[in-house]
Amino acid sequence: MMLASAKTASQVLMLGNRLTKRLKHLKKWARRVGVEAFRLYDRDIPEIPLVLDYYGSAISGSLYKRPYEVDDEEERVWLSAMSQTIADALTIPLERVFLKTRERQRGKAQYDRLPGQRVTLDTREGGLVFRVNLSNYLDTGLFLDARKARAFVKTEAAGKRVLNLFCYTGAFSVYAASGGAITVDSVDLSKTYLDWAMLNFSLNGFEAPQLTSCHAMDVGSFVEEARQKRLVWDFIVLDPPSFSNSKKVLRTFDIRRDHRALIHQCLTLLVPGGSLFFSANARGFRLKPADFYGLSIQDISDILIDEDFQGKRTPTRYLVKT
Repeated sequence: MMLASAKTASQVLMLGNRLTKRLKHLKKWARRVGVEAFRLYDRDIPEIPLVLDYYGSAISGSLYKRPYEVDDEEERVWLSAMSQTIADALTIPLERVFLKTRERQRGKAQYDRLPGQRVTLDTREGGLVFRVNLSNYLDTGLFLDARKARAFVKTEAAGKRVLNLFCYTGAFSVYAASGGAITVDSVDLSKTYLDWAMLNFSLNGFEAPQLTSCHAMDVGSFVEEARQKRLVWDFIVLDPPSFSNSKKVLRTFDIRRDHRALIHQCLTLLVPGGSLFFSANARGFRLKPADFYGLSIQDISDILIDEDFQGKRTPTRYLVKT
């Protein structure tokens, strides 16, 4: 125990120093670009496998599974020490430091609601505002590594009919509406997330039903139904989970196995000359141009990495044009 305590004390010092330096650097950048929430720490020190997102008055973070076994009580004491260090280094009340344990999640598990009191706040980026939940889910409702991707969609959306598939809490949809989209359709299987998306629309003043529509459906079923009705869009956002095994859908979804068929199905909903923005958060994932003969496939991943994610693994993103 003496050795473990000395080790923890050393890590407390390392983490505190790292957070202080990162905050000083990123706060200046965030103020300049109008961002209130950003990735502060991402397993920068190997022996401290935490990911911490800064929300001004609070921290939302995760402890990633270690490559070795740790006694539960020892891990609890260690996590308590790290939480106090985060609070002290960032001058945030300890009760505003939310750390969850993130195992290797597959499918619905990563979106399940966690027990405990509901703590939310509104955060701003790009002149827009989004409601985040700091306490009840592994993710807060706003993926910070997609910030530049959302801005990209905004620039592409002007004067277009936009379809956002696997829309989650609707951040891409809100950006599209703010960019001057004619209509924005958002599709997700979860009514909880669609209600959250409608709240985000409302927070930004987009409540006109002729502009925004939310559809609580399995994406595959929605696409097939839209094909039968001969519905088309000018721009499609396709940001699927890496894996899904929802009980509401008969077949599991695996992005490595199913992405080709899914993309081709979505392309049938595009007008001639339309574009599809595709994002894949699977390690080492790449689209193969041979699978999409005759289409323009542009890897735009590198230009969509923001300051707080430099040098970190981020989703692979493509623009597919018909």
